Amino acid sequence: MSAVPLIVPGAGEEGIYTAGREGHGHIKSYVRRAGRMSEAQERYYAEMMPKVGIPYRPQPIDLAAVYGRNAPKILEIGCGMGETTANIAAANPQNDYFGLEVHVPGVGALCKQIAERSLSNLRIGQHDAVEVVRDMLPEASLDGVHVFFPDPWHKKRHNKRRLIQPPFVALLATRLKPGGYLHCATDWEEYAQQMLEVLSAEPTLENTAAGFAPRPDYRPLTKFENRGLRLGHGVWDVIFRKR
Repeated sequence: MSAVPLIVPGAGEEGIYTAGREGHGHIKSYVRRAGRMSEAQERYYAEMMPKVGIPYRPQPIDLAAVYGRNAPKILEIGCGMGETTANIAAANPQNDYFGLEVHVPGVGALCKQIAERSLSNLRIGQHDAVEVVRDMLPEASLDGVHVFFPDPWHKKRHNKRRLIQPPFVALLATRLKPGGYLHCATDWEEYAQQMLEVLSAEPTLENTAAGFAPRPDYRPLTKFENRGLRLGHGVWDVIFRKR
């Protein structure tokens, strides 16, 4: 195995502030950290990313042209090692999925899933989520957004680095079609409360439940989540729709 530079969502001790295209600063959804890829991850990454990767460019993309069809388009921010993303895409072939992940071994693992399961409805972006949404996704182009188990940044002084903040939720809302949904999930209760408050404060969104929502069938339980539930840990889903 060879060492490669990794870009890990929510890792490290310092957030990275950048000036946005419209002059507003934001905290990038990752910081850099070193790590390793397995030989299989390296092989599938090299083989599949030219086929399924969507490179970052600061200009809008035509999602129907990318996938070669008109179908519901779902964005997933933070695919981790890709198992949940691949399972959702496999179980819902009628939808197209765009997974954002900057952790290189995770991207390699997801590439392996796409190749082995012949998932034609799944593409990968390997770049900061805020910049991809802001620069590449046209307004009202998405039918749904998944943000499953983002880094909770559990220390109070680090809470400002959390992904689910009012400016980003407002941006995501502009990319949703009317009736499109934003689904967040976390196993950190205090972050769940923040998610509920931030989404409730966005005037273009409305809650699909009275508070937290039951886990929908399309979000499969992960091994980590199952283990936590057996230990009595909670998981909270927050699902809002575009008015």
